[in-house]
Amino acid sequence: MTVPSTRAHLLGRRTSLGLAAAVVVGLVALVVLALVVAPPDVNQGDAQRIMYIHVPMAWIAYLAFGITSFASALYLFPKTRSLTWDRLAGASAEVGVVFIGLALFTGSVWGRPTWGVWWTWDARLVTTAVLFFLYIGYLALRRVPGTYEQRAKRAAIAGLIAFVDVPIVHKSVEWWRTLHQEATVLRPDPQIEGIMAYTLLFAVIVFTAFFVWLLDQRFRVAAMEDALADADLDLAIAERVASADRPTAGVNQ
Repeated sequence: MTVPSTRAHLLGRRTSLGLAAAVVVGLVALVVLALVVAPPDVNQGDAQRIMYIHVPMAWIAYLAFGITSFASALYLFPKTRSLTWDRLAGASAEVGVVFIGLALFTGSVWGRPTWGVWWTWDARLVTTAVLFFLYIGYLALRRVPGTYEQRAKRAAIAGLIAFVDVPIVHKSVEWWRTLHQEATVLRPDPQIEGIMAYTLLFAVIVFTAFFVWLLDQRFRVAAMEDALADADLDLAIAERVASADRPTAGVNQ
């Protein structure tokens, strides 16, 4: 059996290090912009500042699950079938689950002073929670024993099914009456402008770069995990063959 390369990666070493440095600088600049430069909202006051991390986290979750869906489709298509796509799908889903969980948390922190409660059965919140648990289930399915091909195929199908909830989450504030505010930026009449709009845009860019770096790191780890699993299997097979070839003790001479 061929052991997958442990050197598989999405970014080169120098690119990865440069991106990590840029993300650190960007996060520091974002803190200054969000907490010092940008003014408080007229209606929500300082509670609005959490938007500068809440919105990017939700965006990253959409992006991560979109990549999982895209990579899953490429794996299922015979001409592009490769375990690299399965590895990318799994890595992106793991990062996405972290960010969607943080989006739920920061949304609750914002909701407490704004709505007066940590949680309410709002359509946006409920569909987002469903999305979170769908991808938790997807990651659990990837751990079910089986060959690489079996695991990859069932995970790819699950990844495509789970992604159906993403547009539902995004459109929920339009399809149902909700407490959650409607889109602030992606609309004909944006409800944010000036330094607040630039700070939000900068936050999205910084968190997107952070996501790319995290995805590359998780992809590398996934390659190492696959290589280790194959190495262990090869060792077990070699030991079984050696045991079968070893002369049986006590045979009459």
